[in-house]
Amino acid sequence: MRKVESDIRDIISKIQSLKGESVQMEVQKGRNRTLKYQGIIEKVYPSIFTVKVFETENTSSSISCSYSEVLCGDVVIEKMGS
Repeated sequence: MRKVESDIRDIISKIQSLKGESVQMEVQKGRNRTLKYQGIIEKVYPSIFTVKVFETENTSSSISCSYSEVLCGDVVIEKMGS
């Protein structure tokens, strides 16, 4: 179990403030598998948010994450350039 250092409301407000910004994401997929993405936070909903991920220069896709994944540390988001 991971140590929770912030509140879910703090996570939601942080993600809302990053909407439209370029971010780097690190997603834990279990069994020591980590995926790294670069993209833009596209839409923010009450329970989830979507990120438009740039796979190559010409293609992109979207992934969705829940705020609880960020709270638990399964998803780590950092603003690009910081």
